[in-house]
Amino acid sequence: MALSGHEAFELNELLMSCTNSITCMGVFINQAKDPELKSMIGKHLNAHIQDYNIKVQWATKQACTEKLNVPSAPTANANATMTGTPQPQPVMPDPHSTSFNDRAIGTSYLLTLKRAGREYAWATMEAANPELRSFLMDAFTMAANHAFEVAQWMTKKGFYPGEPASLSYIEKLSQTYQPVRELAGVR
Repeated sequence: MALSGHEAFELNELLMSCTNSITCMGVFINQAKDPELKSMIGKHLNAHIQDYNIKVQWATKQACTEKLNVPSAPTANANATMTGTPQPQPVMPDPHSTSFNDRAIGTSYLLTLKRAGREYAWATMEAANPELRSFLMDAFTMAANHAFEVAQWMTKKGFYPGEPASLSYIEKLSQTYQPVRELAGVR
């Protein structure tokens, strides 16, 4: 099945994004000081390269039989991570910077993953080719799982402030929405 015009255009945007992400990841690995951050990006790099290579196959052959190795989601609970975090660390942009510190690396990488996730989700909704659609859904899951892992690292370092919702808000939320009762004859 040949790619439609919009699938090819989406693929081009995703390939440019991957080129940027992989290049940045190389810089990040070389500039990261925190061993956990450096290891995490290094571990993620192989999945991003595989993702890129699959897209290249789609662009050149309009098909690909390779399946993306989707990483499993991190096991830590986000709320548990938020409760034991240090105070948020102040930050200010530095227009004179010549390199990235660990916070800037984490921020840039997290924002790249979030943007890629949105692009994968959009491209998935637009894909008519079932195999391409399946690949894009896997790529979305990869980006989402990597973003969650980076966000957890940033939260733990005080670079990404977050806090659990208040009990009063949770109570209001639970009182606002009620389940739909099963309708007779409707399944």
